[in-house]
Amino acid sequence: MFGWLKRLDRHFPLRYTTWLLCTIGLLLCLCTWVAFGIGDWLALVFLALVLLGWRDTLQSKHSILRNYPVLGHLRFLFEFIRPELRQYFFESDSDAAPFSRQQRSLVYQRAKGDADKRPFGTQLDVSAAGYEWINHSLVPTHIASHDFRVVIGATRAQPYSASLFNISAMSFGALSANAIRSLNAGAKRGNFAHDTGEGSISRYHREMGGDLIWEIGSGYFGCRNPDGTFDEQRFVENATQPQVKMIELKLSQGAKPGHGGVLPGPKVTPEIAEARGVAIGVDCVSPASHSAFSTPLEMMRFIERLRTLSGGKPTGFKLCIGHPWEWFAIAKAMQETGITPDFIVVDGAEGGTGAAPLEFTDHVGAPLQEGLLLVHNTLVGLGLRDRIRLGCAGKVTSAFDIARMLALGADWCNAARGFMFALGCIQSQTCHTGHCPTGVATQDAQREKAIHVPTKADRVYHFHQNTMIALKELTQAAGLADPSQITAAHIVRRTAEQSVKLLSNLLPFSQPGELLRSEMTQQVFRLYWPMAQAASFGVASAK
Repeated sequence: MFGWLKRLDRHFPLRYTTWLLCTIGLLLCLCTWVAFGIGDWLALVFLALVLLGWRDTLQSKHSILRNYPVLGHLRFLFEFIRPELRQYFFESDSDAAPFSRQQRSLVYQRAKGDADKRPFGTQLDVSAAGYEWINHSLVPTHIASHDFRVVIGATRAQPYSASLFNISAMSFGALSANAIRSLNAGAKRGNFAHDTGEGSISRYHREMGGDLIWEIGSGYFGCRNPDGTFDEQRFVENATQPQVKMIELKLSQGAKPGHGGVLPGPKVTPEIAEARGVAIGVDCVSPASHSAFSTPLEMMRFIERLRTLSGGKPTGFKLCIGHPWEWFAIAKAMQETGITPDFIVVDGAEGGTGAAPLEFTDHVGAPLQEGLLLVHNTLVGLGLRDRIRLGCAGKVTSAFDIARMLALGADWCNAARGFMFALGCIQSQTCHTGHCPTGVATQDAQREKAIHVPTKADRVYHFHQNTMIALKELTQAAGLADPSQITAAHIVRRTAEQSVKLLSNLLPFSQPGELLRSEMTQQVFRLYWPMAQAASFGVASAK
């Protein structure tokens, strides 16, 4: 329904069609009024619409109105009448939107600084299987600050004190320049981190000065030779910049694990080429696997090499869990080499991207809960958990989402779409076309002007701050002194109409050092741990 709006959106001049028609209508009415003395009231109507269009293009609050003067008000009209009708204007016609209306509404409210209180009780079905809550205490605590932090790489030359909630990986090229500026400016103001995505560090990341986590993918963008291999000198030039706080080696991403990518040549602009270190107008390829290493042992040595070259900055890797024996092979390589990453980010299959094959988004990769729990349990079982910090990402938008991930073993959480909503994303699902109606996911210079950087940076900041305040309130209600004290024993899940269980009783958790003692209580370890080998990502033997 209303698919014609999306078709209009593909042609820049047509975005102003309604405003143009109003202008023509005004001129015609003025002519008839002068010639025949009629139409004066209609001229006033058209004049009002023309002036409204001017106001829409000049205001900075709503990206939709800046890109769609006059016409964009229809979206807000239907939103006012009934919020569910928002999906018919610029949003997907699909019945299964990636984020629920309630989730988007929560982000919008917190980003705008509006009250996020809700009347008439919960809108969730508390009797449905899968409903979860956090147990509260009759003696709640008082926490002075909501600036919760975790130290990563404490023993390194340049440790980093990270917020518990940061911006997940989104590259310049996937996002517009103004979107990157807004995210990074918001991160700087709120003192939290901004992951660059594998598209490397652009001039727009540097311009705003916010803390960066530099993600290095298989294309080695920003640190590559012309043939696509790793360039040590270029890596040092970027990694030693004071703005770069951590180095993150990307093995896979939740949205399309095991799948490479190609940015077609026509989309490789001079600015993208500058950031990535590739040729202008030539296909930019992200291979499905790395060329700098081919075994877990080589991978550990490469991580150590990156850490040394960066001057001792925290260095780790990101992955979406696939074959368990491959993750176990990495863990065994840590044991054999004595080299450990400072952090691991687990990306859940719920993670999003601008474009990925449907089968990959729906059916490849482990969901965040299973992936995070497996990594956490492995490190606990090897006695390495205290040395390695765990981050996670995958549809984390609310304070309860963060609390739940902390309960499953995470030290901090990253979010991508939540911060995109703060920028004004309306989930139109046209990211891959370059015709984003709000200017977030596009390289069209005219469309991205819809993003007023100071306004959107303010919303990014407020979304983070208000989410952290909500996390503080949850932690206080649970009777705890810090979110790090939240465990699986605090989260309850309804498993059936007459049955509820603590996550600590429902999900498997390892005992410290049990893998070192060969006490494999979980089936996944009994089956796949013997198959893993540090010298190869392949299986040692089949059983």
